[in-house]
Parts: sequence; structure tokens; C-alpha cells
Amino acid sequence: MRIALLQYPIAWADKATNLRLTEERIAALAGKADVAVLPEMFATGFCTDHPELAENMDGEIVTTLQRLADQYEIAIVGSFICLPITNSPSGRPIGGTPSNSQTKLVNRGFMVVPHGEVQIQDKRHLYAHGGENKFFEQASERNTFEYKGVKIQLLVCYDLRFPVWARNRSGYDYDILLVVANWPDIRIQYWDALIAARATENQCYIAAVNCVGDDGMGLHYNGHSVAYNTRLEDMAGFADNEEGTRIVDFDIPALHHFREVLPLWKDRDNFEIIV
Repeated sequence: MRIALLQYPIAWADKATNLRLTEERIAALAGKADVAVLPEMFATGFCTDHPELAENMDGEIVTTLQRLADQYEIAIVGSFICLPITNSPSGRPIGGTPSNSQTKLVNRGFMVVPHGEVQIQDKRHLYAHGGENKFFEQASERNTFEYKGVKIQLLVCYDLRFPVWARNRSGYDYDILLVVANWPDIRIQYWDALIAARATENQCYIAAVNCVGDDGMGLHYNGHSVAYNTRLEDMAGFADNEEGTRIVDFDIPALHHFREVLPLWKDRDNFEIIV
């Protein structure tokens, strides 16, 4: 499976500019990749206290991405600020719709699939230090995506720090772990370490996408987006502060063979996540 990592600046609270640039970048990937991975809150930046930027599943962000996915035959992954949902949205069906008790916004991770449903995974761990918990509601369940026969798990930024939530519990829960983030340079050393840890402990491929540039809160982002194979070999490294797109080709049969030759998952600890 060919995964494109898109590492670019995000125009702060400027949805129109971000969607326009995203369309240009997705168009350039036509026929080159199966999945395009955008940073967390790619359309707005990490504007946790800007509820006016939130949309529902029928809003401009999702409908634009659905059009692009259909037109260019590519699945698109990212996150956006989603309004509380009390009724099933019109249009295309979605997976993992939250309960009717949801009252706050959610940081909604998604995979928009060509000519199909939008699969969702809301952010589980809310970054209290940045005030995210004041405005957002955490995910109550973990949803695994599937596209072209490949199982994909999505983590949204801060989720990367929590190995229990990311755990490949059966050994075959998922094949690829995708991470979308706004992770500032002052903590980038933890990003680098955690990506490698999540990949090796779960015996999976990983592709993690961060943004670059400066946000409206004065934070700087230097990227470090990366993809690793099963041997923790860097398949798509970026230079510090580099803007660009990298495409990696993950060999899923080779991954399954690796897990059978070295079945570390059989020695796992059993546990339950209590919501």
C-alpha cells in the first residue's frame, strides 16, 4: 500500500486557504498513492478555543475531501474540529457515530474513502496543557479502518503518548499505524522516540505526519514526519522544517510474514480498556 505523507504549514484559522492548498497537493498525488495523510486539524491549525471553526460531517471540510477522494481515487486521512452530533448526518454513511449524549466538540480523525463511507476515529487523549479538554470530548471507542484489504489504525497527536490505546492487542488488529499531529519543536524529541516505540512494540508499519511553520499561539513546528518499516528503517524522512510530500510503499504480505517468523504478539499481556 502506497502512503503519502504531506508535511506543510497550516494557515492559522484560515479554512479557505488550507482547503485550497490541500486540493492542489491531493491533485498532484493522482495515480501515485493509495492514501494521503494530512496533519492534525489541517484545515484550521490547533485552534482549540475557536468553536466557530467547527463543522459537522456534511460541512465544507468533509465534502471537499470526499470530492477530492472520488476525483483522484485516493483515500485521505487527517482530523478536524467537529460539532457535537445528535442525529445521523445526511449524505454518505459514517462509521463509529458518537452517542446522542455528546455535548462538546470533538477532534475528529477520519479516513475519507473514494466512493465510500467516511471512517472516523475521534481523538482519545485530550491535551489538557493546551486547553483541549475544556472544549473537546474524548473518544469512547477505538475504530479500526479498512481500505483495499489493509487494516489501519489512526492516532491523533497526543494519543501517540499512550501505548495501551495504540496496542495491537491480537497481533493482527491492524497493519499500518497512522499518526496525524500538530507537535511543536520544543517537544519533538519525544515525538521521535514515541513513533519508533509504537512501531516496534506493535510490529506494524507506521507513518506519522506533523506540520511545519508557526501557529497563532506562537508555537513553532519543525515537522519530523517519518515512516518506518518493521525493522525501524526510515522510509520517508524529512529535513528539519522541510515542506514536501513523501510516498512510501508498505509491503503488507512481508509484514505478515515477519509477524509469523517473529511472533512476539503471542507473548502479550491481556487487558481491557475501561472507558
